[in-house]
Amino acid sequence: MSCSPRLMLRTDALAKGFTLHLQGGVRIPVLSGIGLDLHAGECAVLSGPSGVGKSTLMRSLYGNYRADSGRILIRHRDEMVDLATADPRTILAVRHETLGYVSQFLRVVPRVPALDVVAEVLVGRGSAQDQARRIATDLLLRVNIPRRLHGLPPTTFSGGEQQRVNLARGFIGRHPVLLLDEPTASLDAENRAVVVAMINEAKARGTAIIAICHDTDVRDKIADRLFALRPLQDAA
Repeated sequence: MSCSPRLMLRTDALAKGFTLHLQGGVRIPVLSGIGLDLHAGECAVLSGPSGVGKSTLMRSLYGNYRADSGRILIRHRDEMVDLATADPRTILAVRHETLGYVSQFLRVVPRVPALDVVAEVLVGRGSAQDQARRIATDLLLRVNIPRRLHGLPPTTFSGGEQQRVNLARGFIGRHPVLLLDEPTASLDAENRAVVVAMINEAKARGTAIIAICHDTDVRDKIADRLFALRPLQDAA
């Protein structure tokens, strides 16, 4: 008898809105009643028109935005932790071990070489620097960042090169749950194919993935299902 895939993340009645303090305190609801289950080895791609709240949902799941109400349950150290109510220390621990996030833009300390930007994730977990750099080197080469660039800060790179460094940094930690915000937006066909292969390999290892992906070809190659978001009606 086969076992069902393990539940890794669940949102329950999740809601998030924003108050425009410079506009007289107008309240803009963005998310309401979001219920999403994500299992090990599954990729759910968020769908819906621009402005519907896909990025807001991703940032809420990662803890960058605090939910107004509802729960965000994630399997961390074999327990379900509610990130919607967790303290900052717990959120940082979840990010360190369990929840990875690849945003659209690389945000790193200036002047740090690309190799160390990627290796830092493993070094922070206690890996020897030489070992972390070897793994980082392999990942950077896989995403077609040539060796001659590994010792240079990625702030000097092109947009596509920065995105590939960001992806290498996101995948090196092998987090059980991974959030991907437009992972192939700045990439050519060759590099898109590399990233698609990396995503599908991560799924095969059991990684649970939520992605935003407007490239329909990439979406069709990585998505096990679509999770549709719909615009909320303006509050009366």
